[in-house]
Amino acid sequence: MQNTLKHPVTFSGVGLHTGRSARMVIRPASAEHGIWFRRVDILNGDTMVPAIWSAVEQSALCTKLVNASGVSVSTVEHVMAALAGCGVHNAVIEIDGPEVPILDGSSAPFVRGIMARGLQRLAQPVRAIEVLKEVRIERDGAMAMLVPADTLKIDFDIEFADAAIGHQRKTLVMNNGAFARELCDSRTFCRQADVDMMQANGLALGGAPGENAVVFDGDMVTSPGGLRHGDEPVRHKMLDALGDLALAGGPIFGHYTGLRAGHSLTNTLLRSLFATPGAARMIVCDAEQTARLPGVGLHWGEIPQVA
Repeated sequence: MQNTLKHPVTFSGVGLHTGRSARMVIRPASAEHGIWFRRVDILNGDTMVPAIWSAVEQSALCTKLVNASGVSVSTVEHVMAALAGCGVHNAVIEIDGPEVPILDGSSAPFVRGIMARGLQRLAQPVRAIEVLKEVRIERDGAMAMLVPADTLKIDFDIEFADAAIGHQRKTLVMNNGAFARELCDSRTFCRQADVDMMQANGLALGGAPGENAVVFDGDMVTSPGGLRHGDEPVRHKMLDALGDLALAGGPIFGHYTGLRAGHSLTNTLLRSLFATPGAARMIVCDAEQTARLPGVGLHWGEIPQVA
């Protein structure tokens, strides 16, 4: 059955790229509502922004949603991953600024907030997207692919020149709370040279190494406290992938593979999936399929305690 929150949950913080403070409230919504953002700081016009693949304005740094009136919300990937990973299908996310708070750079604060409020089961069954044939996108040495599978599986491969990152690969089946246990506390990461460049160009204004990002400089991790996982970078890339795939309009039954992929490539993959005749179909999940969805069976004791 579809889920929403039992009670609203509030988060406050600054945006990583804008440096602007924002207050965000995730509120319950009825069955079939889906996930929508509402810009409460805008008083006139259409303030509702749908969390859907077709509303993405592609960017290399984050996932930005824009409605037909030009109202936008950026850096939505971490909260979208948390909603998907907790099994929330319907919610209204009120926010008083243009960017979702970065918090600690992971999805763990969102997961803990959502689970602390509890989930409400709704009467309607879950509608999911079943991948029926391979769809693949390649660009500049990067690749993203979806192939049929009876659950959501994510396989990710990264390689960086920085020795502290190097080559990392990880594969996870995302059902039964795997996201919360394995990925949700992995933080966004960057190289010191990238931080310097972004700040010189007026970006990453809300960045604070050790608080909301892991910073690498050659063979060193410069962030205080070091890593939460030896392979935290690839885990975070998988977190981002789940958040971007959550914009499909429903949970996905398919195997996603990312090779040096990012937000833009994953969104392009979804666009190709829905533009390719016979590549996907919407299904109504039976009890057996519902049991294989992300978040099903997740309990408080499985959530990392870092946030």
